[in-house]
Amino acid sequence: MGKIHDRLDDRLRAFIGAQPLYFVATAPEQGGHVNVSPKGYPDTFTVIDDTTVAYLDLDGSGVETIAHLRQNGRITIMFCAFSGPPKILRLYGTGRVVVPADPGFPELLKRFGPHPGVRSVIVVDCDRIADSCGYSVPFMSFEQDRSLLDEWAQRKDTQARRAYRAKHNRESIDGVPGLSPEETDPVTVHS
Repeated sequence: MGKIHDRLDDRLRAFIGAQPLYFVATAPEQGGHVNVSPKGYPDTFTVIDDTTVAYLDLDGSGVETIAHLRQNGRITIMFCAFSGPPKILRLYGTGRVVVPADPGFPELLKRFGPHPGVRSVIVVDCDRIADSCGYSVPFMSFEQDRSLLDEWAQRKDTQARRAYRAKHNRESIDGVPGLSPEETDPVTVHS
């Protein structure tokens, strides 16, 4: 049976830390497309305190999460066990986007492993922490992280990254504003 937790205790933090993959879901305020993004690199996720988590937002093909959070703040993060006991953990809450120009960004950045192509840090204040069974989640073996995203970001010079972000990160697929022109101008931020 599922359970609602009032905080991220040591057992839940250990479960989060053991998962090599998590999923982020957001949606625009009205209509539009619900977005679900898989996130790898376990060193891109951190528990800040009992009800606050954050993850490193790296360059990507879209800007759905940032756009949706700036519009309405709603976010759910899901972890599920592909090995060990069957478990799903969902963190529901309100997210905010912290970009390199924001106060506090350098301190947040220290919490993550080394990655190029950093766009922002997504901070989530959890208002519901719930687990449930993962009885139908298959067993799968983790081999290794794919290094392709980091390699892709390292190959791009500043001008190429600026052009890519301007083309793909200014608005969501539904036209919701994402990163502003100043925010799509990369300053070669690495974690």
